[in-house]
Amino acid sequence: MVNRDINFSLWLDFIERDFLKNEFSKLIEKGIVNGATSNPAIFANAITNSPAYKEQLASLEGKSPKEKYEALAIQDIKTAAQMLRPLYDRGDDGYISIEVDPFLCNDTKGTIAEGKRLFKAIGEPNVMIKVPATQAGYEAMSELMAEGISVNATLVFSPKQATQCFKAMTKGIAKGENYGACRVEGVISIFVSRFDRALDAELEQAGIDPSKTGIYNAAKIYNMIEDNAVPNIRALFASTGVKGDNLAPNYYVKGLMAAHSVNTAPLATIEAHIATNDRAEVLPIENNVINGYFMNLEDNGFKMDKIYKQLLDEGLVAFEKSFKDMLNNIA
Repeated sequence: MVNRDINFSLWLDFIERDFLKNEFSKLIEKGIVNGATSNPAIFANAITNSPAYKEQLASLEGKSPKEKYEALAIQDIKTAAQMLRPLYDRGDDGYISIEVDPFLCNDTKGTIAEGKRLFKAIGEPNVMIKVPATQAGYEAMSELMAEGISVNATLVFSPKQATQCFKAMTKGIAKGENYGACRVEGVISIFVSRFDRALDAELEQAGIDPSKTGIYNAAKIYNMIEDNAVPNIRALFASTGVKGDNLAPNYYVKGLMAAHSVNTAPLATIEAHIATNDRAEVLPIENNVINGYFMNLEDNGFKMDKIYKQLLDEGLVAFEKSFKDMLNNIA
């Protein structure tokens, strides 16, 4: 549930055409969500498994697989953006994200060109272009925001990545203000649960409480963003669905309730969360507590720089695979 008293936003991490036509509007009207996100894996699942796309796909005969994908994705994103537009117009988020081709993650010029093209094709101001937090991505984020295009920096695992995103965004915002650009916002998508899925078994063997690394890492980055106090750049907590039964379904939502932040979650996670009374603000966590936690990990042989790199590499590969598989399926 959106908590406007502390400026906490809840976005839906899911897109599917029939869902947009039916249930999505109810979530908006009830104040449960005030935005949405998508990624290559979400679109791959929707397009390859839902019959809602068959008619449009048939009309795209002769187009390349990527042209087909973009036609489908643009229509869905435009629909969602129009449904969210009243929220956006009154300053209550109302954003929907679409990610650039994951194979452009090391191509700055290609990312900028595709981001501009997608934004123009969708034709709605409340669209965020999702850009992976790679070296090539930072410059692209800055350039897109300078032109008045809001950006969702994705696949952020490390504080270093988040710092680079923040610098790129502030540079782009400042440049855009000089050009007279309209309203532009940025979110830094910190991936959470993947840390715990990767480390928990080893942590338990080392006698360290599991399922805390993702939250502490997100809390550290949240503090950094908030300490810099730029109103239109926020932390967004992503990868907040729970796998397995050892944690409460809304574990990564209630554990990251924070002012001036966004949590994007799968539908099942949101439904589990609104069934509870978990609304208490739990961040910030003191930096000395966070630093102590990570010092203990390092002392026990867990090298965070190595872990950050591994998770980023795995995330980039996973999105590329989902995208490639989807294109093959609609060829």
